[in-house]
Amino acid sequence: MKSRAVTRCPAINSTDAVARPRHLILPGIATTQHAMTQTSLSRRSLLAGFALAPLGVRGASARGVEPAAQKLIQAAESQIGVTRIYDAAYVRIAFPGGDVPMERGVCTDVVVRAYRQAFGYDLQARLNADMKANFGAYPKRWGLSGPDTNIDHRRVPNLQVFFARRKAELPRPVTSSGWQAGDIVTMLVPGGRPHIGIVSSTFAAGTERPKIIHNIGFGTQNDDILEVLTITGRYRLLSGV
Repeated sequence: MKSRAVTRCPAINSTDAVARPRHLILPGIATTQHAMTQTSLSRRSLLAGFALAPLGVRGASARGVEPAAQKLIQAAESQIGVTRIYDAAYVRIAFPGGDVPMERGVCTDVVVRAYRQAFGYDLQARLNADMKANFGAYPKRWGLSGPDTNIDHRRVPNLQVFFARRKAELPRPVTSSGWQAGDIVTMLVPGGRPHIGIVSSTFAAGTERPKIIHNIGFGTQNDDILEVLTITGRYRLLSGV
């Protein structure tokens, strides 16, 4: 049977996503298939101990950001306040250029939408073309026998393979200050679920640690999470897009 779970990004319900608390707390990790697609976690199920930077505290901005990186970041930041709901449901969408309604989505949608808006680069179509030609190179964890244009580009492990095959993978920095604005970062949340975001051009207050533009359950946000989650990959795809 084909699995229709979009990705392993964590999520909470849409009510919590709109009423974001003063301190973003990473949601608890559910293990059921239902929780992965129609998530209904309450605030009581959130994990304490992962409180991030409070809202309204803005750090400095990086200088000398290359134009292509700035375009990607601005495209990602334009989703803040627009995409307010985390929704990991499997949805049939158009191809190419398909998307779920802009007010909702998952972590991968932040990246896909940013590349489309900034460069007209359609990760849905590009990844599908590569999967058709090289299906064996992609993860087999969902039991699919072939590409699925509705969901493949919305799965973090597939994007990791695609970026790596495009020679976009870079060594992970030893310190947080080594990240560059416009990098793509993949992470694991507690419980081992993959997550993805775009490295921002703004830093956490009083640090050289860049924030990450992502959707971890509260809609698209620019958050200080780089030293909270386990880093699994670094990618940079700005030339040739």
